[in-house]
Amino acid sequence: MIRKVLIANRGEIAVRVIRACLELDIEPVAVYSRGDEESLHVKMAREAYCIGPPSAQDSYLNMQNIISTAIGAGVDAIHPGYGFLAENSTFAELCQQCGLIFIGPPPRAIEEMGNKERARILMKKAGVPIVPGSKEGLDDAQEAAKVAGEVGYPIMLKAAAGGGGKGMRLVEEPSLMARAFSLTRSEAEKAFSNPQIYLEKYISRPRHVEVQILADNYGNVIHLGERDCSIQRRHQKLIEEAPCPVLDEVLRGKMGEAAVRAAQAVDYTGAGTVEFLLDDRGNFFFMEMNTRIQVEHPVTEMVTGIDLVKAQLQIAAGEELDLHQEDIKLEGAAMECRINAEDPAKNFLPRPGLITEWIPPGGPGVRVDSFIYSGYRVVPHYDSLLAKVITWGADREEARNRMRRALGEISLKGVPSPIDLYLIILENEQFCSGNYDTGFLPGLIEGKGGV
Repeated sequence: MIRKVLIANRGEIAVRVIRACLELDIEPVAVYSRGDEESLHVKMAREAYCIGPPSAQDSYLNMQNIISTAIGAGVDAIHPGYGFLAENSTFAELCQQCGLIFIGPPPRAIEEMGNKERARILMKKAGVPIVPGSKEGLDDAQEAAKVAGEVGYPIMLKAAAGGGGKGMRLVEEPSLMARAFSLTRSEAEKAFSNPQIYLEKYISRPRHVEVQILADNYGNVIHLGERDCSIQRRHQKLIEEAPCPVLDEVLRGKMGEAAVRAAQAVDYTGAGTVEFLLDDRGNFFFMEMNTRIQVEHPVTEMVTGIDLVKAQLQIAAGEELDLHQEDIKLEGAAMECRINAEDPAKNFLPRPGLITEWIPPGGPGVRVDSFIYSGYRVVPHYDSLLAKVITWGADREEARNRMRRALGEISLKGVPSPIDLYLIILENEQFCSGNYDTGFLPGLIEGKGGV
């Protein structure tokens, strides 16, 4: 049994995990940097320990401090949330070596899916469609140019250890390859300490559709439908919805089955997400697997009624899934808007500062996941996400209208946010019809001459 859990994270996901723990009668333990002493997760947890200075490298990424704190606090398990150490196979293995349950997949699954080139090979063997591209890592720009000539331009160069939209570069013609390869390799080394690069055929203006899976320790794997995450800026998601407005039951079934095969290929356990690119002809291609809980998991919870964080905790405690695929029914529709401390008028530049007023929305079908409050100071050391507003409706139109109403109720003063941009998107004819893709937001901004 798991009686006590250390949450190796901060912000809204730390609050989210604390709530799930308390509902399962599990004692939550928070950790925090000196920059997060006033954060809500610190106030909510029954125990909270400082693990270092504000720098993430010295606190939330400090494995030794986190493990030492966990052992000293007498916890049974560690929940990594998302980001930081959530997809670090070394950390997962270290937890196991120290007799702590890592609430996530086995280290091998994290490692296999964390290397994008290796993941492509595994997915192809498992019968999961992949984008045409290099079969292995590329050593130099000349080799990349040769492969690109075979698959056809334009192509995307990608860091093998990449994620979160980093380490990616579009190459539209051969003359641009040498410089693009050099820059991408440098970015990969800097961001991931791994310079390995691979390439894929560029799928023009696809939809970004991901499938949520759950897998227990007894070989049971199910999928919980999909989320559309195509409203993005610089490969970073801003608005997500479930279900995807253009999927029918046949295509949903095919994508779900492919996601299950992907999880089975690496003996996955826990909650995970398999991300696909979907073209305008209904063809879908494996992009990557996120071996953790996702920021956008609430929209799946809203349409399935399944608490994914509770499921993570129960699976980690050795419980068998009490759900079968035929039990999963999608009811209604849900949308999520990420409220970031960013200025859309200045290319989404992060703008930390003092929140002088925060009044969140409420009412039927509205959920807010956040960690901020009036008087909280947003620090510059971490991701700019402040809150997530999630709405549910009997259909997509009701979910959209509720989101418009909910965003209109918010009072956020002291830092900028993309709320006004979201209201423009929610009224946009193309978005209202559900006929959009990953090029939607850049096109909208360019068409407006800037937002």
